[in-house]
Amino acid sequence: MGPMRIIHGASAAIEAFAGRGLELAGELEASVDEILERVRSDGDAALIELTEQYDGVRLDGVTVAPEALEQAESELQDDLKQAIDLAIQRVGDYYRQQPSQGFLQQVDGSLLGQLVRPIERVACYVPGGTAPLFSSLIMCAVPAMVAGVPSVVAASPPQADGSVAAATRYVCHRLGIERLYRVGGAQAIAALAYGTESVARVDKIVGPGNRYVIMAKRRVYGVVGIEALPGPTETLVLADGAASLDHVTADLLAQAEHDGAHPILVTDSRELIAALPAALEAALSTLPTEASARSSISARGIVVSVDSLDEGIEVANAYAPEHLCLLVQRPWELLPKVRHAGGVFLGDHSLEALGDYLAGPSHVMPTGGSARYASFVNVRDFQRVVPVLGLALELVAEVGPAAARMARAEGLEAHARAIEARLDRDFE
Repeated sequence: MGPMRIIHGASAAIEAFAGRGLELAGELEASVDEILERVRSDGDAALIELTEQYDGVRLDGVTVAPEALEQAESELQDDLKQAIDLAIQRVGDYYRQQPSQGFLQQVDGSLLGQLVRPIERVACYVPGGTAPLFSSLIMCAVPAMVAGVPSVVAASPPQADGSVAAATRYVCHRLGIERLYRVGGAQAIAALAYGTESVARVDKIVGPGNRYVIMAKRRVYGVVGIEALPGPTETLVLADGAASLDHVTADLLAQAEHDGAHPILVTDSRELIAALPAALEAALSTLPTEASARSSISARGIVVSVDSLDEGIEVANAYAPEHLCLLVQRPWELLPKVRHAGGVFLGDHSLEALGDYLAGPSHVMPTGGSARYASFVNVRDFQRVVPVLGLALELVAEVGPAAARMARAEGLEAHARAIEARLDRDFE
């Protein structure tokens, strides 16, 4: 393992992180565009051909049979089923606390308000690859259901035998998701956006994926909605001299084992910086996912040395991490200073890895610096807010002349006349 890159000083780190954003390889565009067009033109036939080409599986259809969802219950060990059930319960309980209603308010005889309506059709993409991330289905589908979405479907790449992982099928069964498509990659995004003979088009696609999935989501945005463009995962650990070396090491590696991850340590402890390389090496040597973790640590791991925790928070705000882990003695004192983060994990026991599964909030959080303007997946991602106006004539008479003046200042005479028509004015 090569040494983690060290940046000395908050100013240097803030300058290094300036302008950070999600990077998508330009060479993918032509390939993804071809996949999107093939699916749009040829429907199921293209899905079957592309799945054989990219996943090495020849399918006889893309929809998982309902009985296969039910069978998943007998294919999983009881302790895993119980863990999944607990996660579903906790995530649901968390989101049911989020305000999700509109309002209607009468003022002086007029009515102003908002209607909140769920999106009609949502698809959750579930990454497959070497390890199916069935937890992502919980983290996307549960808030959608709490929001009242009437139709939630899922798509996930098939395994070598053509089936979808049992845990993913079990989550569908437990949540009542009746449509699971065994197709992945850009072709799955195309099918969900445009529709095929077997796949009904949806209104919004949510969930993480590989570079092809993210590029495809970018290309179909506008045809459908997307929650974000989630890129490689990232964790910034802000630690002081009292932080446990073992816990810092564990939290960095918990993210580093994802392909392409960005593990970052910011600390005012020179002793922690000195001890970290040996601790990482020792932990890596026993890790089954050593190859991917070692690659992330070597290629993208960064240590930032700062003079104080206040400087550390400024570095964190400049980086705008997906996960901000405050492994410090008094994390509550730093929380008001946090401006940019996908999620904040307070103190030694609030480990991000637990948040990935069943602490409550969705683990689908903004990456690539997008925490500067985006939020984690929540109930509002699955709702539309519609303004309502029921204006009394008295209010129109009071504010109408000002609005007409504004309309004429913008050169929109018809707007002004529409307002003045209610005031019984003469335009001559």
